[in-house]
Parts: sequence; structure tokens; C-alpha cells
Amino acid sequence: MLIETLAATRDMRRFYEIGAVLIRHGFGDSVRRLGMADQLERAGHVLHWDHVADLAHVPPPKQVRLALEELGPTFVKLGQILAGRADLFDPEWIAEFELLQSQVPAVPLERLRAQLCEDLGGEPEAVFARFDPLPLAAASIAQVHRAQLKDGTEVVVKIRRPGITEVIEADLRLLDHLAAMAQAEWPWLKPYQPRLLVRAFSKSLHRELDLAAECRNAERIAANLKELPHIVIPKVHWQHTGTRVNVQDYVQGVPGLQLEQLTEQAGFDRRLLAQRGAQAVLKMIVQDGLFHADPHPGNVFYLSGNRIAFIDFGMVGHLSARRRSELLQLLLGLLERRPDDVADVLLDWTGSEGTMGAGVNLSLLENEIESFVDQYHGVPLAELALGQMLSDVTAILRDHHLGLPADLALLIKAFVSLEGMGRGLDPGFHVVTHATPILRQVVRAGYSPKVLLNRGWKTLLRTLSMVEKLPHDLSRLLRNARRGRMHVNLELAHLKRVGDQLNRAANRLSMALVIAALVVGSSIVMNVQGGPTVLGLPLFGFLGFVGAVVGGLWLLLAIWRSDKSDADD
Repeated sequence: MLIETLAATRDMRRFYEIGAVLIRHGFGDSVRRLGMADQLERAGHVLHWDHVADLAHVPPPKQVRLALEELGPTFVKLGQILAGRADLFDPEWIAEFELLQSQVPAVPLERLRAQLCEDLGGEPEAVFARFDPLPLAAASIAQVHRAQLKDGTEVVVKIRRPGITEVIEADLRLLDHLAAMAQAEWPWLKPYQPRLLVRAFSKSLHRELDLAAECRNAERIAANLKELPHIVIPKVHWQHTGTRVNVQDYVQGVPGLQLEQLTEQAGFDRRLLAQRGAQAVLKMIVQDGLFHADPHPGNVFYLSGNRIAFIDFGMVGHLSARRRSELLQLLLGLLERRPDDVADVLLDWTGSEGTMGAGVNLSLLENEIESFVDQYHGVPLAELALGQMLSDVTAILRDHHLGLPADLALLIKAFVSLEGMGRGLDPGFHVVTHATPILRQVVRAGYSPKVLLNRGWKTLLRTLSMVEKLPHDLSRLLRNARRGRMHVNLELAHLKRVGDQLNRAANRLSMALVIAALVVGSSIVMNVQGGPTVLGLPLFGFLGFVGAVVGGLWLLLAIWRSDKSDADD
């Protein structure tokens, strides 16, 4: 069905490219289970597929990672997002996904020039006082060149790769088809809702393609963090910024991947940097609800004066006020050893988002969560590893085939990255020590007189609005009742299913009675002499037996289909 659908579209060529890559990389785990590793190796030598012969013995996580890298930017980005889904994958898979890099060969400036001139309104050498034709870095979606504005400001120019949008759009369509097929063919995937995962990924990738949206995210986060003078967000130069290009201040500092340069002689206090970084990330998550969703060391620079600069806001996470309240309950439940609070939040998250499978043992899940939290009873606060605790909780959910909503998966990834970066700066860093005061402060702030008054005022306004509309609503209700147009809709899915099953059973029973009547009646007619015949048998008796055979076959087919449908459910 998928091939037939794609045959009529322009995506067919890309479909074959993807298929060829997957065939080349194989699936070593399946090969080993079938005992075919040696056969595949021999076939690889015969066909001169030496890399296939090698892949026959490569672990499945590495195979998938290599395939994603070869498939291009869409799949690399997908793998990078999956690296944060500890609720879906085991640690060895997460470790491989984290190795995925967006670094690719740069596009020559001459291939970018036509698009760049259109976006800038002129040749880059004329728009800028200086424009470096050699890129600082090249990733799968865009590459960055250094430049200087006419006023002498040092900037970076981020340019989207030409033609990348068309490739990504085709890949996203194919991914949606594949997710639909996987969800239909493998019922065990249903709790993870692969199509919803692809749609969430599609939205995230479309936002990342819009380089102006990245700048809007940066300015919003900069405004939220303005009370933290030691945090630097590059300034956006909007006169040169659009969907396919953006221009921001150049950040001169020590890259997060070169921690060996952060010495006391150079004026850096690594312990202070860890504290300030934690303060900024926790504020973004817990207080603001808008946070950098990819805070890996490559997106961080350390500046003189023990300042920290964050760059690349293409991927951000959003948390509603309700989510932040639930997050506070979860984190404080973990830190203060309140297992009931942790279990309540996780069950709400997994159940309310439609990821709760029918076969989930809620009692067992709740007991496991409570046992997990209770094991930390008596452990000093400074010894708790919050990132590891969150990873362990998601592992419990994974064991029960439950998936977290996408926004919460990003959140947990951010916490794990925060703890890793903090430990890299200061081996004695404990995010719990910094998180607990902030969490309690946010909780207290939520019950301050000003906040309570504001909340009460909003509730009063909503109540008054309802009271104002009540007479009109009652009048309309009574008017519909008088005209006989009042309907009460009750949707009881389980009762409807039982009713459908009873209806099918009654239909089959009726058919069985008709078949039995045909058999009995035809047997009687067969003994009546005279009348038309066929093959030496009375015509009406013969037709009766034919009808009985056809009805019997239909009944057997209906029963077989019903049993298959029940097994799939």
C-alpha cells in the first residue's frame, strides 16, 4: 500500500534512497537471531558489499546510528531528539543516539550566493564591512560564517542550506507513512504513539528551519534572564535577519568542549560557573517555562568575568503553567522523598496524554515508583543525583511500555545535560543543592498574597461571566426542549463494543438457522419425484444445498475475521 501510494508522488526517489540505505546497513540483531550472520557475511563478499559483511556483527544501536547519519539531516535530527527519550530506549541506544553529529561538509559560498544576496538585499561583501567566505561551522540545516557590520560589530551569519527544505519535507512525509504502518503492524507500539511522535518532531523541525524563529526564541529567553547579568545571549541584528538567514553577535569565549582552558590563571572559577549555569537553566525551566532544549557543551561558551553565553536557540522547550506546577510536585517529591506525589504526577502524565496502555498494571507501577523513591530515604540531599533519578524513573515507565509526552522528554534531557555539564566543571557539583531552594522559592511565590489575589480575581471574572450567560443558556435549553430538539449524547465505548459483539453474534446465529433450514428443506425436496432436474438431482433441492454451502463458507469466514480482529486488539 505504501509503495503504491508513493509511486504517484515525487517522494518515490527518496523512498528508494532510504530503502537502499536500510538494506545496506541491515539489522544485525535479527540476523543473529535467525543464525544468518555467516550467510550475510558470505553474501556481502560475493556482492562486494564489504561494509555489509562487517555490519553483520555490529550491535543494533550502532547500526541504526550509522544508518541515520547516512540518511541525512532529517534522520540525524530525529536521532538527536530520540537521544532524550530515555522513556522509550535502553541506555545503550541513548548512548549511540548521543553520538549523532550534525557536522557535515560545508556548502561553497558560490552555491549560497544567490540565496544570500536575495535575503540580504545585496552581495555579502557589500552588506558587511567584512565577510569570511570560509564557514566557522557547518551543520545539517545551516552553516555559520563570521562577518563584521559597518559599525565594526563582530557578528556571525547563519545561512540555511539551499534545497534543504524540500528534502526534509519529503522525509517527513515518508516518516509519517512509516509510522502509520508500524503502528498498524506492531500493536505493541500503540502506547508510544509513533505517529504523534513524528508529528511532534515535524513541528520541532519546521521551527528549526525558520532562522528568524530561533532569534525570537533567543530574545524571549534573554528578556527572561535579564536579572542574571552573568548570562549572555547574543544580540540579534534584525535588519539582516529572515527565515533563511540570521545575524547575531559573535561570542568570543572558551567553547564548552574545551574545559581545560578554564584555569584560575585565566581568571575562571569553575565552581562558580557551574552554580551560575545551574541557576540559569533552572530559572528557564521552573520559573519561565521556556528553556533551551539542547544545552549541550557545543552550545555554551564561557566568557571573562565568569560569565556564560548560550547560543543556538533553534530547539526550545515550552512548559505551560499547569506543567510547571506538576513538575514542581514531581521534583520536590523526588528530593523530599514523597513517593505518593511522584506516582500521582507520573500516572497523570502517562494517562492523560493517551499513552496509557490497556494492559498496564497500575498497582504494580505505583508500587515500583514508591519503592524507587523510598530507597533514597535517609540519603543526604547533597548526594542525590537528580538527573540519574529522573533517568531511573523514565526507565520504570519504559519497562511498563509507557511513554512521556514530548515536552516532558525534552525537559528531562535538559536536566540530565545540566547535571553532566555541572559535573564537568566541578566534580563536586550537585544540582540538587541548587535546585531545592529555587523549587521551594517558586512554590512559596505561587502562594504569595499578590498571586493569590490575582488568581482569585481571574476566577471571580470567569464566574461572573458564567453567571451572566446562564439566563441565555437556560432559555436556549428550554426552547430546544419545547421544539423537541434536545439531545443527550452518551458515548460509552465499552458498551458500544459489547453491543456490536452481540449484534454480530445474533447475525451469525440467524445465518446458522437459515443454513440449517436450507439443509433440512433441501433434503426433503430431494426425495420428491418429478420437476426440473440438474445433474440428475431435483433443481430446487440442488439450489438449496448450494445456498447452504455458500452461507456456511460466509459464516466460517466471518468467525475467522472476528477472531483475528480480537487478537489484534
